[in-house]
Amino acid sequence: MSQVLAILRREWLGFFATGLGWVFLVVFPAAAGWLAFELGDFYARGLADLQPFFGMHPWLYVVLTPALTMRMWAEEARDGTLELLLTLPVSLAQAMLGKFLAAWLLLGLALVLTFPFWVTVNYLGSPDNGVILAGYLGSWLLAGAFAAIGVGLSAATQSQVAAFIFAALLGLVLVLAGQPQVLDMLKDVLPHRLLNAAVHLSLLHHFEAIARGVLDLRDLCYFLLTIVCALTAGVLALQIRRAG
Repeated sequence: MSQVLAILRREWLGFFATGLGWVFLVVFPAAAGWLAFELGDFYARGLADLQPFFGMHPWLYVVLTPALTMRMWAEEARDGTLELLLTLPVSLAQAMLGKFLAAWLLLGLALVLTFPFWVTVNYLGSPDNGVILAGYLGSWLLAGAFAAIGVGLSAATQSQVAAFIFAALLGLVLVLAGQPQVLDMLKDVLPHRLLNAAVHLSLLHHFEAIARGVLDLRDLCYFLLTIVCALTAGVLALQIRRAG
């Protein structure tokens, strides 16, 4: 565990040494608030809740999370420090977990910094704070899935740009698979079973269920399984690179 914490600390300090962490902590809350007010009809709905706010999170994660994770392994390869890291008494799984946890914690901190929106809806009305808390939990789990996908894909390439594009595209597909408009377009093309499978694979489908305040063990398992699969794929990519 000490090796995981050492990698986590190294990545965490790296975020702020490069300025990326500070930029992310400013951009995410600002963009989430702006999108909720401008595109989510926050005031026009006349409801004291944060559904428009949470509704913007999947789209923000599609763009911002790959920008956060693209450098985590690809930069090691570019700077020539990957070979040094692979010789340290740290397993690939520990290194992968440490990098992922650093990104996930930063995403969690960015979510915490959005607390003024929670305070605002409580000032304006009497929201269901249990549902809001579930929304934050769902958003953090969603962020974890995006972070794991981004870190895993960063391990599969030496190019930060390629890592960003692949992670953003995969994240976009996993979000769009749960969009009603997309499902309506595909219902005449795909068999019902395939369409149903696409819905259950969608990050959006499971996130929205939790954000509505419905805590289903299947949704929690889905996010944890997604994280484990993405990180395992990243470790396999590193093993292939080391063997080559």
